[in-house]
Amino acid sequence: MAHIDYYFGTPSPWSYLAGDRLERIAARHGATITYKPVDLMQLFDRTGGVRPADRHPSRLEMRAQELQRWSRHLGMPLNLRPAFWPVNPAPSSYAIIAAQQAGGGDLAGLVQSFLRAVWAEEENIADDQVIRAKLSAAGFDPALADKGLFVGAETFGRNLEEAVAAGVFGAPFYILRDSDARFWGQDRLDFLDRELAAP
Repeated sequence: MAHIDYYFGTPSPWSYLAGDRLERIAARHGATITYKPVDLMQLFDRTGGVRPADRHPSRLEMRAQELQRWSRHLGMPLNLRPAFWPVNPAPSSYAIIAAQQAGGGDLAGLVQSFLRAVWAEEENIADDQVIRAKLSAAGFDPALADKGLFVGAETFGRNLEEAVAAGVFGAPFYILRDSDARFWGQDRLDFLDRELAAP
């Protein structure tokens, strides 16, 4: 059975635009997914990237145009200037990590709800009440927001180290564990699909 390591950031617009396509692809091919939220700002620092605030205006303008194009193409609403961005990714990431460990709910739905909260719903994903509401809506115990703090912090840091070691430098980033085939960006999901379909 194929397995996908999925590296992403909860405040990432490109991870948001991936929607549920990864999950549909995985289901089609009987693949499993491990969700690995990372601190993208630290990842950029470690791998030669540039934080958005430090990018040249021409790059920021191109990013804005591309986000709008993809938003329209995918039919997904996106606010280019969300009320709560930048935002601390740690609390929502800890919640995802704790939920993944606990099991029993809709983990993919939880991940997507945090991404949607930033880019389409004007919610603060670092706010405890928002985190609890998202956990509950996805079928998890909202108390995981507290219970998972230690394990979440430990795993969040480890995810960053694993990402750097695995060649990850942006998000979303998908790695097929068996073959080490790597795919960067929501616009590469079709290639991931083809890779899984190959004999």
